[in-house]
Amino acid sequence: MEPSLISPINPDTIAAISTPPGIGGIAVIRISGPEAINVVSKIWKGRNLEKMAPNSVAFGKILADDGQPLDEVLISLFRNPASFTGEDTVEISCHGSNWIQREILHRLVDAGARPAEPGEFTRRAFLNGKIDLAQAEGIADLISASSRNAHRQAMLQTSGVFSARLDSLRQRLIEFASLLELEIDFSEEEVEFADRRKLVDLCMEILHEVGRLADSYSRGKAFKEGIPVVIAGQPNAGKSTLLNLLLQDDKAIVSNIPGTTRDIIEDTVEIQGTLYRFIDTAGLRSTDDTIEQLGIDRAIQRLKRAAVVIWLIDLSAPLSPQIDLIREQSSHLSSEHSPIFLLNKTDLVSPDTLTIARQTIAESLINPSIRDNHTPDIIPSCADSIIPFCADSGQGEQELINRLTAVTASGRESESQILITNARHYAALTAARTLLERIPDQLENGLSADFIAQDLREVLHHLGQITGAITTPDLLASIFTRFCIGK
Repeated sequence: MEPSLISPINPDTIAAISTPPGIGGIAVIRISGPEAINVVSKIWKGRNLEKMAPNSVAFGKILADDGQPLDEVLISLFRNPASFTGEDTVEISCHGSNWIQREILHRLVDAGARPAEPGEFTRRAFLNGKIDLAQAEGIADLISASSRNAHRQAMLQTSGVFSARLDSLRQRLIEFASLLELEIDFSEEEVEFADRRKLVDLCMEILHEVGRLADSYSRGKAFKEGIPVVIAGQPNAGKSTLLNLLLQDDKAIVSNIPGTTRDIIEDTVEIQGTLYRFIDTAGLRSTDDTIEQLGIDRAIQRLKRAAVVIWLIDLSAPLSPQIDLIREQSSHLSSEHSPIFLLNKTDLVSPDTLTIARQTIAESLINPSIRDNHTPDIIPSCADSIIPFCADSGQGEQELINRLTAVTASGRESESQILITNARHYAALTAARTLLERIPDQLENGLSADFIAQDLREVLHHLGQITGAITTPDLLASIFTRFCIGK
């Protein structure tokens, strides 16, 4: 890791409760610093901690200030530098009583430790060279991961795969940048140390990788926060009932009164390893009700940002107005969004009516260019996007899940491919890409080495900020204060 603008780490010993608030069977209290073993020894009755082997566990008691047993605990001991923080570290596994946790922490402070600040353990791991900045942020993502895919991306970042790739790109750029800097020193001799053609090829190669990473941010963010799936349709089509069915919870109020849902209602659920954010919206219709119109306006804005739109079509109501509604709103949407059409309330119509409805939807919405030809083979080609459904009974739910996972799996990355999930990383990659895009033209046009070198320095700066090769105290404070106190 390159030298950074960071003040030396404090030599004191810190302690904090690492488990979240609440009562559980076991809680963990972490102590780290040069006096960690000595501090714990003052309140401990059991094996001599100074003589314990590294990476070992001992059973004993934590003593109250009157010398009486406070709790029976397990002590895990890690000696520097082979610990998470790179310092002597002790972890106390005690019973989960909130009172016991607080008393043990008070005893540790009385013995010479100080309460840790948010993220201070991870910050010390970074400052002691145990992890880089991207890995530290990966740890935060790992803690908050709420789906298999989000967990996988956090593990890739925590393992250092992402950092290693960025460091490789930076090192190759540094080699060329140093040659350009050398040319500046010998500018009067008019010599070229850096092969311009190779530099163009290198910039294009790095630009491709940086661009791929930056472009993956929208998908990575969706994996982390939930792929946005908007449920849309006219009032009383069954949108709120569908949301409750998918969430297995009465999240939305369901009634036969049109306009019941007037604001956005949403929640997340994991399906086959991917987190989805289902969004119930106000029924789309013309209205003179100011409050309902606000809800409709918000619904339209969510439609524009959706990755998938589930259009709920009420089979018990006339189809033409609903088809016109979908056409009107779809004209404002990105061509990349994936529509799914649910023919709801199949329990209220005959099989013949359902068949005609499917044919009409297919001809009108899926293949509008041939909707007047009444081609009999059109239904099979669209069967996956048009699903007979009954939100009240759950009929068709599995078909909906299958289609949803299919449309969101298109272009899915391999198990080892990294997606950007962090806004800070995205901003740095975007800035680096902008600079890299202009360097080949500068080289082709014979721009002097000092101008090109300046752009390369900025590219290296932006890439270095991601891993912490280049950083500032303000940046560290911004990142680590987002962590919980015990991490």
